[in-house]
Amino acid sequence: MSQIKVAIADDHPLFRAALTQAVQKSVNDAHVLEAENFQELIALVEQHPDIELIFIDLHMPGNDGFTGLTLLQNHFPDIAVIMVSSDDQPEIIRKAINFGASAFIPKSANLTQISTAIDTVLDGDVWLPEHTNISADQHTAAEHQRLAKQLAQLTPQQYTVLANIANGRLNKQIAYDLNIKETTVKKHVSAILLKLEINNRTQAGLVFQQLMITSTENQQVEVEAS
Repeated sequence: MSQIKVAIADDHPLFRAALTQAVQKSVNDAHVLEAENFQELIALVEQHPDIELIFIDLHMPGNDGFTGLTLLQNHFPDIAVIMVSSDDQPEIIRKAINFGASAFIPKSANLTQISTAIDTVLDGDVWLPEHTNISADQHTAAEHQRLAKQLAQLTPQQYTVLANIANGRLNKQIAYDLNIKETTVKKHVSAILLKLEINNRTQAGLVFQQLMITSTENQQVEVEAS
């Protein structure tokens, strides 16, 4: 297989090392780049536009739930994204795939499983942990997939404005942060509402909240960890 460039974003050095080993096992002469947080990852992708594959930790600094996944898909749609996490509950795995991840690798996976996941994704297929029922809730899956398509239709700046709306920022605050005119922000907001098929900023914030890990999912994680 020809050389590819891969970015690994995780705040745990040992797991980054394990992923690097798996990548090098699967891809000859792979060029692996590492980031400890989401901001570093974005900087890497901007510096290396030829990156083809990204590993991103679900709970790494700067990434809130699946916001990092959808941001990467919005800003860099040609890059395949693999989610990794110790939180491998079926609901979370399904959510990751529904929002567009090419694979979900539990941190309990061994080197062979990780290598298999990489090979599967590079072949253009989706990889899931064994015995994961991805179609358990088809209605919710359809809603998440629809939202992912809508978010992909936003321009990168519209996506950034949406994230700011979800964080409670006012138009004038967003304009200041992005160094654009407030009238431009208002135009972005109008376009966001149209593309997401909603009526107001409150609904926009609620839509974005779907990308977060819910309290129920967090409780399931805590139960598993106890």
